Amino acid sequence: MFVYLLIMQFITKSRDGYAKIGLFKVNKERIFTPNILFINTKRFKAPCFADIQLTKELINTKKPNLKYKNNGIDKGEEFFKLKNKDIVIIKYASQLFDQPAKFVNTYLKIKSELDDNFAIYIPSICKPSNLSLLAYMGVDFFDSAFAIIAARKNFMLFQDGEFPLEDLKEIPCNCFICSKVKNPSNMSFEQILNHNYVAFYNELKFVRNMINKEKLRSLVEKRVKSNPLLTAILRNLDMNYYNLYEEKTPVSSDNIIYANFKESMFRPEIKRFQKRVIERYKKPLSTKILVLLPCSAKKPYSFSESHKYFIENIQSSPNPNVVHELIVTSPLGVVPRELELTYPASNYDIPVTGIWDEDEKLMIRKQLKAFLNTNKYDSIIIHLPNELTKFVKDLILNPIFTCIDKPSSKKSLKKLSSVLNIETSKYEKITNQTRNFENIKSLVCYQFGRKPAEFLMNKTLIKGRYPYYKIFSENKQIGMLVKKRGLISLSLEGAHRLFKSNEYWVEIFDDFELIGSVFAPGIKNTDNKIRKGDDVVLIKNKKLAGVGVAQMSGQEMISLNYGEAVKIRHKI
Repeated sequence: MFVYLLIMQFITKSRDGYAKIGLFKVNKERIFTPNILFINTKRFKAPCFADIQLTKELINTKKPNLKYKNNGIDKGEEFFKLKNKDIVIIKYASQLFDQPAKFVNTYLKIKSELDDNFAIYIPSICKPSNLSLLAYMGVDFFDSAFAIIAARKNFMLFQDGEFPLEDLKEIPCNCFICSKVKNPSNMSFEQILNHNYVAFYNELKFVRNMINKEKLRSLVEKRVKSNPLLTAILRNLDMNYYNLYEEKTPVSSDNIIYANFKESMFRPEIKRFQKRVIERYKKPLSTKILVLLPCSAKKPYSFSESHKYFIENIQSSPNPNVVHELIVTSPLGVVPRELELTYPASNYDIPVTGIWDEDEKLMIRKQLKAFLNTNKYDSIIIHLPNELTKFVKDLILNPIFTCIDKPSSKKSLKKLSSVLNIETSKYEKITNQTRNFENIKSLVCYQFGRKPAEFLMNKTLIKGRYPYYKIFSENKQIGMLVKKRGLISLSLEGAHRLFKSNEYWVEIFDDFELIGSVFAPGIKNTDNKIRKGDDVVLIKNKKLAGVGVAQMSGQEMISLNYGEAVKIRHKI
C-alpha cells in the first residue's frame, strides 16, 4: 500500500468514533468532510451538485487541480500542496480491499501514525454501500471513480449494493434522472452515471447527518449486512481493534442502541460496559442475596411495569436491603440495578422473540460467571423465564427457583415474595441510608474505578430520593447523580477528592487563563483513561483549577489543535 503525504488546512469540527466532520478553509470558502471528489473531464462531467471537482487523475499527478463549488460558481484552486502534511492519500488500497483482515490491518497501521488533524483520502473503492463503513474507519475523502466504472458495466448503485440494469424490470429510484425513465433497458450511460452520482451524494449527506448525531455505527451495521466482505471488515475492526475504537467512544449518550444484529454485541460501548462491570464494579457490601431478573422493554428497567412488581415484592420483605438485583440481558450480559441509568444500559432495545442464539448464550454465561467470581452471595434466586434459566442455572450452586410461568405473573411473584420473606429474615437489618451509600459507591466504582471511589466516598452520606441522590460530607456537597447521564456529576468539593486520587485529570498550561471552556491548544497533558463524557479535574501549576466534562478523549486533547476539550462546570 503506497502512501502520499500531501495537505491543506483541515479542522475537525465534530467526531463520532473515528469518523469526523471536518472543515477545509480555502480562500474564504468552506468545504465539509466527509466529501466526494467528483471526477470532471471531457469524457466524464461532474454533476451540478458536486462540492469538489477532481480535474486531473490524482493517482498520476503530485499536484492535482481540484475545483470547489460555492454559490453556483466554479473556481479553480490547487487544493493540495506538497510542502504541507494535512492529507494522507492511500493510493493502492483498492488492491487490498477484498482481503478484509489485511486491508484493516494495513489501513489502521497507517492511521495509528496520524492524529485527527489529518484528513484521509482513499481513491477508487468507495460506493454508496460502503461509504458509511469507510467513514466509520476515519476516511474523509472519496471519489466518483466507482460510479463511472459501474455505469460502464450497466450497473446501478444503491445503498444496499450494485445491480445490473438487466435485472431491473422497474427502477427502484425516483431521483430526477430515474423519474424520467420508463424502461430501464433504454437507459443511457449518462443516465446510469448520473443516477449513480445521486446515490453517492444522497448517502454522503446521510452519513454526515449520522456523524453529527453520533449514530454512524447503527447505520454501518445496517449497510454491511448486504455484503459479506463489508461484514468481515467490520468484524475485524471489532475483534482486533476494540481499544482504538473504545478510546473514541463516549461514556454517555442519548442515542438508543438497536441491537438487531450480531455485530451490535461487539460495539465498543457494549464491550466497555461489560469490562467495567467485571473489572471496576463492586456489589453493595451489605447484600447477601442475589436475585436474577429479566430485562424489560422500557428503560430504565425500574420504570417498567414488570420491574415495579419485582421491586415492590423485594421492598415488602422483612429486610429488603440485603437483596441485590441483577438484570440478565442481551447484548449487555448482566446489569446491576445500580447501573440501570448508565449508558448503554439505559438506552438499548432488542428484538424480543424468546429465542436465544448460541452467541447470546455464550456471552451471557461468560458475563454472569465472571460477575459471580468477583461478587459473592450467600444465596442466589433465579427469577427468570424458563428459556433463560436453562442456560444459566448450571453456573450457580444450589439456586432457588421462583419463576413458575412468567416472571411477572401473580403465581411467580407470590413465590418470589414467599422466598424473600424467609431468606431476608436470616440477616441483621440494613438501613436505607447504609444501602443508598453502598449503591452510590458501587456506581462510583464503575464510573471512576475503585481507587477514586475510596477518595470520593470517604465519610459521606446520601441525601435525596432515587434517581436524584446527592453525596454530602459535613454539609458540603461532593456530587450528585444525574438521571440523564446516569453518572455522578462532581462539585468543586468532589473535584478536590478526585484530584487527590491522581486520576481523571487534565493539566492546562501554566499561562492559560481559565475563563470558559478549555480548548485543545490550552492542554498540556492528560490522564489517558479519559473518555468523552467523563467528569475530569483541571490542574494548573500542580493545583486544582476546576472541574468539568470531557468533550473528547484524553489522547485527543493532546493531539488535536482545535476543538472544545472540557466543558467547565465549576472553576476556582
